[in-house]
Amino acid sequence: MTNNQRLVYIALLAAQAVIISLVERAVPSPFAIAPGAKIGLANIITCMALYTLSTKDASKVVMIRIILATLLGGTLSSFMYSAAGAILSFIGMCGVKKLGPSRISLIGVSVAGAIMHNIGQLTIASWIAQTWTVLLYLPVLSFFGILSGIAMGLAANYLLNHVEKLDYYRDLQEMKYTQPNQVS
Repeated sequence: MTNNQRLVYIALLAAQAVIISLVERAVPSPFAIAPGAKIGLANIITCMALYTLSTKDASKVVMIRIILATLLGGTLSSFMYSAAGAILSFIGMCGVKKLGPSRISLIGVSVAGAIMHNIGQLTIASWIAQTWTVLLYLPVLSFFGILSGIAMGLAANYLLNHVEKLDYYRDLQEMKYTQPNQVS
């Protein structure tokens, strides 16, 4: 993949993630018993970025999404919640992904990201509220995070395996890691 192709691919993933984030923000929460819980549809794009790009490039997709989604309809507090959740989620997903495909699937990586996202957001909420009792909400959010993580992981896995171009990028990424001494 040339540098221009890589940049265009990063931009396309980031644009898709921003649009998905804005659409999800406009839709009411489907979890009536868990206020503030969202499905996390943009996690599909993050998973696809993790499995088709380098970690550095995938982090660019996440950061662009956070910044643009905030600029297009967020506030400072939504930026803090989103950034804390997304950054912690991304770090967790990268760490779990390093276990390797023989130990954990993309679905497991997505679930880990969902749980870490909840932890990041509740940490910011407890900092703002000046009390750690906010973290008592973690089990409830984790339950819905696991369900959402499974669903988003299944969707990302389906897309990666059935969209021809994504399969091509995934193969390029896997070749890069199996043959690190060759120049791309």
